[in-house]
Amino acid sequence: MEASSGTDEPVSGELASVAHALSLPAESYGNDPDIEMAWAARAMQHAEVYYKLISSVDPQFLKLTKVDDQIYSEFRKIFEKLKIDVLDPEELKSESAKETWRPFCLKFEGIVEDFNYGTLLRLDCSQGYTEENTIFAPRIQFLAIEIARNREGYNKAVYVGAQHKEGERAGVSGAEQEKPEKKEEEGANSGGKKEEGVAGEGEKEEKAKEGEKEKEADKEI
Repeated sequence: MEASSGTDEPVSGELASVAHALSLPAESYGNDPDIEMAWAARAMQHAEVYYKLISSVDPQFLKLTKVDDQIYSEFRKIFEKLKIDVLDPEELKSESAKETWRPFCLKFEGIVEDFNYGTLLRLDCSQGYTEENTIFAPRIQFLAIEIARNREGYNKAVYVGAQHKEGERAGVSGAEQEKPEKKEEEGANSGGKKEEGVAGEGEKEEKAKEGEKEKEADKEI
């Protein structure tokens, strides 16, 4: 999940400006629709990648940065009682909350790449990235909460739910493959029954002929 800033291709001045703008918090964008759209697209892409990650790998084993231990330790030292399974936006966005979050975030300036870059954060960790369940947050705030959710087992619900759906799909696919085989078996069985019926009728005819022959033999005697 660590962001990569290296590239083999030269970056134009325009792209560098966009990259710089995207590293700023959302409130710094003003009303520039191009910047807002570019930031929203990048944030959504990041959200999709992260959600796929916690759906396919047990979140308790994930490492999001090289300093996960430090982030988690500092986070729980300052926000010891913060409820993270279902977040209260006021605990993140109110003026009093910002006063507490600001020094925490600044501790990771120069330690976590793009620490103040805008990201999407889920309010209810058992649910996905829907409009009602998403708020904007700086990257270090996202990392602190998601690392805690992973380590404390709250994101396990997403992983378990995804694996359950995969199991159901595999079951349906297996059942569909079995149907043609069953039809073939039924066809073979019905063919066997027909053959048995024909054989039975043949035996009856032979017995009838033998009976007639016996009667004729008796007459001759």
